[in-house]
Amino acid sequence: LHAEVPTLNKNNIRLEYIGRQHELPSDVQKQMEWARQATASNTGMVLTLALNYSARSELVDAFRSLVQAAASNGGLQHLHVDEDSISRHLYTRNLPDPDLVIRTSGEMRLSNFLLWQLAYAEIYVTQTLWPDFRGVQLLEGITEFQKRERRYGGLAQDQEHARYDRAHHDHAKTARH
Repeated sequence: LHAEVPTLNKNNIRLEYIGRQHELPSDVQKQMEWARQATASNTGMVLTLALNYSARSELVDAFRSLVQAAASNGGLQHLHVDEDSISRHLYTRNLPDPDLVIRTSGEMRLSNFLLWQLAYAEIYVTQTLWPDFRGVQLLEGITEFQKRERRYGGLAQDQEHARYDRAHHDHAKTARH
């Protein structure tokens, strides 16, 4: 971290972390906090490192936080659970959900990473191994992403039209009988 902080500052990049940092050795925690503070005033991009991170642990911690918040606000009868309240208790609460996930090495799984946040992300898989991944592979992933029709859980345009046409066709058929 000491070697990278000057580069982060030069490029106006703020450093953040997600994960159970409190479980890391105290000397590591101190170095992490030093680097975070050293980049805290940067206003450009945010680099978020996932250290001691697991999406399942993140969800458990979010639910614990929800229950604790309700208990502090008059008891569990005040517990309100919906997508927004869960999102507000995740490690990534101050970050936008990712639009694109690039998986290297041909891996076709999420590997317990950002399970909640990746609900509507597009996934691009490359056979390139991570150590060999370069700017050209990043541009390939971004180019592929730009060709995608973002549906955020909805149907593709042509599927919606086909469904509409079928419904009207069936309705017209029923009306004639």
